Amino acid sequence: MDLNALIETHGYWLLAVGCLLEGETILLLAGFAAHRGHLDPVAVFCIAAVAGFSGDEIFFWIGRRHGAAVLGRWPGLAARVVQVHALLARYRDALVVFVRFAYGLRAAGPIIIGMSAMPALRFACFNALGAVMWAFLVGGAGWVFGQAAETLLGEVRSIEGWLVLALLTVAGSVWGVHVWRKRRAQVGARKAE
Repeated sequence: MDLNALIETHGYWLLAVGCLLEGETILLLAGFAAHRGHLDPVAVFCIAAVAGFSGDEIFFWIGRRHGAAVLGRWPGLAARVVQVHALLARYRDALVVFVRFAYGLRAAGPIIIGMSAMPALRFACFNALGAVMWAFLVGGAGWVFGQAAETLLGEVRSIEGWLVLALLTVAGSVWGVHVWRKRRAQVGARKAE
């Protein structure tokens, strides 16, 4: 099976799962695939917005129902509580919209906001706005990447597999550095105790 057939067969459900959890990388790739004609761009943006919204709603309700247990289980999340509460006090509704764009707060933010006194309906409304903006901007960046690659490289079909691999490598490297820094900070915190 070739790459195009795999994308067309599994692209939408992988996009949904990826965006439900965090999803920037998968959404960028889906935007690129939509530009190449493998996925429908409207479907990509709709699936990303709905899955992104749903993921943050799930995290919000985990925070609302089980916040103390989650903080006890994941000390790294507990370290973000003060930061998120300070941002929530200052920016309130805007924080809900933009928390999905804040590196390191994508999942932690909605959990901690769920532990606050913010009404669930208010969170859902601003979460929906943020999800639509996020789907459009990140998916659009993937589309633009596809357009730029095509403009710079001419007909991309012969190298699109390499472009996807390059994008995955960059995303994986960024994620790896983030995990490495997080672990290094945790080790440093343990040594300080």
